[in-house]
Amino acid sequence: MQGNEVILDGESLTLEQVVAVAYGKPGSPEVSLAPAARVRVARAAQAVQTLLEQGVIAYGITTGFGAFKDRVIALDQVSRLQHNILVSHAVGVGPVFDIPTTRAIMLIRANTLARGHSGVRLQTLERLIDMLNHGLHPRIPCKGSLGASGDLAPLAHMALPLIGLGEVEWQGEILPAATALARLHWPPLELAAKEGLALTNGTAVMCALGVLETSRAELLSATADIAGCLSLEALHGTPAAFDARLHALRPFPRQIECAAHLRRLLAGSEFVRNNDPRHVQDAYTLRCIPQVHGAVRDAIAYARWVFDIELNAVTDNPLIFVDDTGNVEIISGGNFHGEPLAIALDYLGLAVAELGNIAERRLMRLTDEASNTHVLPAFLTRAGGLNSGFMIVQYTAAALVTENKVLAHPASVDSIPTSANVEDHVSMGVTAGLKLRTILDNVSQILALELFAAAQGIDFRRQELGSNARLGRGTAPVYNLIRQHVPFVAEDTFLHPYITTMCELVAQGKIAAAGTGNEAE
Repeated sequence: MQGNEVILDGESLTLEQVVAVAYGKPGSPEVSLAPAARVRVARAAQAVQTLLEQGVIAYGITTGFGAFKDRVIALDQVSRLQHNILVSHAVGVGPVFDIPTTRAIMLIRANTLARGHSGVRLQTLERLIDMLNHGLHPRIPCKGSLGASGDLAPLAHMALPLIGLGEVEWQGEILPAATALARLHWPPLELAAKEGLALTNGTAVMCALGVLETSRAELLSATADIAGCLSLEALHGTPAAFDARLHALRPFPRQIECAAHLRRLLAGSEFVRNNDPRHVQDAYTLRCIPQVHGAVRDAIAYARWVFDIELNAVTDNPLIFVDDTGNVEIISGGNFHGEPLAIALDYLGLAVAELGNIAERRLMRLTDEASNTHVLPAFLTRAGGLNSGFMIVQYTAAALVTENKVLAHPASVDSIPTSANVEDHVSMGVTAGLKLRTILDNVSQILALELFAAAQGIDFRRQELGSNARLGRGTAPVYNLIRQHVPFVAEDTFLHPYITTMCELVAQGKIAAAGTGNEAE
């Protein structure tokens, strides 16, 4: 990113740039096309015209699609063929994607086309980028992709406004695409050979989901470490199990990183337990945080690696190659198959679900006086019986954990043959991505509930340790942030507004920022 601009060249788009464009305002950052990419795109488009002039039969250019791959299309019907792929494939159902996801899809597809192997014309690619910069957002139903032959149905909905069809969201209104184009004085495009196929045949939807949810998983991973440490302090736990020497003997790098992070968060805490021969170790949910959270970090790192590659991959079919002498070759393959992404999305969903599992068990210990050996009162209330305290808070967390256990079943092991058994194995990558999104929503809420309860536990501990007792370097600012927004609950009251506030603090990254902002001091 140069200043407030993202320059697409098909080779260097980053996860951070996608997130910036997805959540940014239209035109900020502005998206543009690199000069070298313009040359490559124009060359590939000319190559398509050369193939037509030579009478070469090429899949999706002069033939039908899928099971109609052997039906040759007359030259005077080539443009109509590209129009037809959009209108026939735009059959998605379900809620439409939110605007950040839609913007990420558009950006990723534009970057793929910028690589110059897809055969679209410069004017078509520029119109897609113009839509992004002007905030003309296609309404894309979220269900309908099988994740092989790419994300056909949702990408067809993305591309429809280019030809004046479908619906868009623009400046807060939902409009027919033709109306929005007219207001901008943009004529609808007439697609040229290969363009409809290039716009729809690719992995941009599952990739967009992967990028945005990987970024969110990184945030929740940091938040989970903070929540675990605040719970450990509330439970009078020991940081002995986070000793660097211990983790060096099992050198998983992200386990080591997690343990180091926990030590920094807890540095200087007077709430932790020092060496006690009568109580030498804690339950697994406290003692094994580095091992569990570290394993989740591994899954997140793997997902980042996968999506970093896919962002700059060419994923449509067929692909066009022009050598230095101008010779043109068109190769049919399967880069549209979403298996690498689907497996990464499933793996990440399974791993993040574990963050929720262990957090809910820590929440249980905060509320169960038998489990916490009476360090804290039952259900975090002094007047138990008359007051239920945080009893049902743990129920909610348990319900979310159970939902995640269902959602963690992998989508990528499923496959339903389509197109008369020509497309006989598919990845279900978008299904994996949508499941992952819900898992992350649930884990974000579970962590909010744990932090809510942990702060309550800290206040009970303060009653014994004194008001000046010091929390850890990283947990102290988090506790202070919580108390700026949510009070100590002395007796039963309507808790839902407090839970909503806690969920917002987690989802907006404020907990993670508060906990990690102090580490450099």
